Amino acid sequence: MKNKPARADYRSDNKRSGGYLAKAKFRKACVSLARGLLLFGLCFMIIQPMLTRLGTSLMEEQDLYDSTIVLLPRNPTWDNYRIVAELTNMPKSMINTVWTSLLVSVFQVISCTFVAYGFARYDFPLKRFWFGCVVALIIIPPQTIATALYMTFQKFDLFGIFEATTGSPLNLHGSLTPYMMMSMTCMGLKNGLYIYMLRQYFRGIPKSLEEAAYVDGCGTLHTFVRIMLPGALPTIMSCFLFSFVWQWTDLFYTRNFLATTSRQIFSTELSTIVSRMSRYFSADASKPIIVPVGRQQQLISVGVLICCAPLVVLYIFTQRTFVKSITMSGLKE
Repeated sequence: MKNKPARADYRSDNKRSGGYLAKAKFRKACVSLARGLLLFGLCFMIIQPMLTRLGTSLMEEQDLYDSTIVLLPRNPTWDNYRIVAELTNMPKSMINTVWTSLLVSVFQVISCTFVAYGFARYDFPLKRFWFGCVVALIIIPPQTIATALYMTFQKFDLFGIFEATTGSPLNLHGSLTPYMMMSMTCMGLKNGLYIYMLRQYFRGIPKSLEEAAYVDGCGTLHTFVRIMLPGALPTIMSCFLFSFVWQWTDLFYTRNFLATTSRQIFSTELSTIVSRMSRYFSADASKPIIVPVGRQQQLISVGVLICCAPLVVLYIFTQRTFVKSITMSGLKE
């Protein structure tokens, strides 16, 4: 006996269901089409500006004012990247940025991991109040405490010790010390978010795992290191990536703490690139020229691409860990 074709089986099943299968298949196709169009639109909104900047970065100056050129340059050149590298003091500024971002991110992740574990597993006085402060750290923008931060680190004195011993407080501006102090005390950039993410993960781990480790003779710290941390590595890696990216493009803390020093950071160099263009393109440094706005925007686009390129490469190699960590911290409560 020959089997009926699958199409005939579908027609008969759809007829017996009163057309329900066909309607369900049509709804599914509509949902898939809408999802595809939405994803295409979102991807286009993200990728299109980058493609436009990439095309603009390869143009010579005369191509900028040619109305027949839209995306692809007629005379492609890499000279714009060399100009931006000189204007932003590369590679020195890039090396300083990498070092600062790595150092700050490591300190932030270490301190936030310990604090998040404490919130997830231990009871202590005013626990709800302190966690409310963590949430406030997420909500309140750092610009609201800019003046307080500046004055604190300009005249830093711990309980009056420095003024009593040296006669004056310490001026910590122009060094990485404020960065380190804020990172180690969970008051750095977006630290509240990292604490919340890690706390969500630790709360999702059964307490029986820790109790079994205690029965086997493990202490509190040993249990934390051997039992809790290995499973939390994806979430910790995600927090590290967030911290690195935000510190990489940060202007607020960099200008607040390092504006008075020769420690050049790429984000601050890029933010002031326009002020150096007139002297750079002038044949006589004492007589600056006016750089056309189109040329200014082109070089700024090149700088943005240089700033984003390391972050894109970093995400390509860590996207699986990143997505896994977001799923774990978001679903477990």
